[in-house]
Amino acid sequence: MLSPAAFTAGAVALAVATALTSAAPPTGPTASALRPAATIPAAPAPAPATQGARTQEAPAQDALAQKPYMGWTSWSMQSSKYPGLNPRGDYSYLTEANVLKQADAMAAKLKPYGYEYVNIDAGWWRDWQWKPHFDAYGRQQAAPERFPSGMKAVADRLHRKGLKAGIYLPVGLEKEAYGEGKVPVWNAPGCTTGDIVHSDLRTTNGWDSAYKIDFSQACAQKYIDSQAQLFADWGYDFLKIDGVGPGSFKSGDNYDNRADIAAWKQAIATAGRPIHLELSWSLDVDYIADWKKHSNGWRIDTDVECYCNTLVTWDNSVEDRWRDTPAWTRHGGPGGFNDLDSLNVGNGAMDGLTKAERQSYMTLWAISKSPLYTGDDITGLDSYGLSLLTNREVLKLNQQASPAARPLTAGDRQVWGAKNPDGTYTVALFNLGDTPAAVTADWSSLGFGGRASVRDVWNKENLGRYNGGITQAVPAHGSRLFVVQPGGPAPAMTAYEAEAPANTLAGSASVAGCDECSGGKKVGNLYVGGSLRFNEVVVKKAGTYVLNVSYTSGDPRQIRVGANGAPGATWDFPSSGGWGAAERISVPVTLKAGSNTITFDSGSGYSPDIDRIDVPQQQRS
Repeated sequence: MLSPAAFTAGAVALAVATALTSAAPPTGPTASALRPAATIPAAPAPAPATQGARTQEAPAQDALAQKPYMGWTSWSMQSSKYPGLNPRGDYSYLTEANVLKQADAMAAKLKPYGYEYVNIDAGWWRDWQWKPHFDAYGRQQAAPERFPSGMKAVADRLHRKGLKAGIYLPVGLEKEAYGEGKVPVWNAPGCTTGDIVHSDLRTTNGWDSAYKIDFSQACAQKYIDSQAQLFADWGYDFLKIDGVGPGSFKSGDNYDNRADIAAWKQAIATAGRPIHLELSWSLDVDYIADWKKHSNGWRIDTDVECYCNTLVTWDNSVEDRWRDTPAWTRHGGPGGFNDLDSLNVGNGAMDGLTKAERQSYMTLWAISKSPLYTGDDITGLDSYGLSLLTNREVLKLNQQASPAARPLTAGDRQVWGAKNPDGTYTVALFNLGDTPAAVTADWSSLGFGGRASVRDVWNKENLGRYNGGITQAVPAHGSRLFVVQPGGPAPAMTAYEAEAPANTLAGSASVAGCDECSGGKKVGNLYVGGSLRFNEVVVKKAGTYVLNVSYTSGDPRQIRVGANGAPGATWDFPSSGGWGAAERISVPVTLKAGSNTITFDSGSGYSPDIDRIDVPQQQRS
């Protein structure tokens, strides 16, 4: 989770002074340290435009993000307390020299594997005391202490290395750029900062560090156009907009930045240069249609960084992604991908993770089709970290145009899978528990049966053929990654609808409509004692059967599943992506030969809605 005394990834704390006014150094980026912005004197009237409105055709923006992007970001190191990274105080790692040093290392070590973006994060326009610099038109300018050559020169250097340049902004008009509303907007005669925000100066973004732009005013789009044009003229290929809502732990009208993002897409389209537009952070999945329409990627979660003496820790907050990613899985694809945040697996000492955790981290990011951008010190990658970042088989799974893997089983012993374009399946085993455990992938949960050929991707080894599934020992927080070639047809299943009259509903449980559900209905309101009992579930032999459970849920929830009156086990079901979005998870139950009952019980909590169960005609091998 976020440290209350630190920025989020790419965050911008409110500065305590403007670019034109001196002030005492801030005491830190906590809420208590923030002060009202000082006044910026009115800038001179716009000079004759030397970067006028472009007349050429719009760039091929829609051709961007056809696969997850790969690269490096500055934020992980500039936000860390790791010894020696920030010698001049918080976030002081971010300098021109350090960015170019990482670019040199990436060009030498990682570029041959597809890593190309060098993304400069929050603070490039702020000095060591976090005082901002703006030009005469309220646009951020490089802090000379950090980037003495200027931002265009840095982009030019990156391009000469065959790399792409990325830059960062918070959403909204930064308070320090307002200048009593008198700052003119570039290339927009008669427009000032007072004409682009709401008259009551309502605030926006994840830190309330900016005034909310009022896009009912014609001048507002002109301001966004001016920023996009500046970045295009500097030669940037990537822009991260941070603190975007709904999301960033904020909701309500003030924090609804969908109009901002639409304006940015429009501005980029006329700026004369394709620019990948990435949104951050913890975006609200209910607005995915807007994120997909106007951007090329969206951060699904909070910061992965721990804001401690390493870059990350397992608990804060790498592990969160196994719980939070499933709600988004269906939405990523060519044109825009689900962003799990930076991939810090390159150096065990700096990353603060075990080898098993580092491999699991890389595995989940790869099979989820997340962008792969490391926050590590690329100059100091250890041999194991380099092997993780450059395994071509793993990178192929990430970069090929196929659906992202989704969880197939519930609980700490998880199986994730997806079908690949060539007919094979990606299958990952994860043990999220704190002790070693055996994890089993049943072929039936993937939709095939029989004997299947298995290749161990990390170890680059063919393991042979396995009948019905595969069970492997997995270390604590560890993983295995396979490519599986199915050898048989899908096993025979018997479907049982949740809303069937033969079932028994108790407590609050009730039948509801569901467009994505089988038969157009489901059983919901399973909370505080509400339960659903499937009656007359018939199997020929006694044994353990792996049920495929179709369900909907707007958030992660638990439910107890038991057979024939036994209490059974409680399972964690991930969010399906919304109460109208149907997904499937597999759980094992022990059944007797003949007729059985299977009960889904909410207990004292709140549970997902149940659509149906599919019961295999054969027990687990």
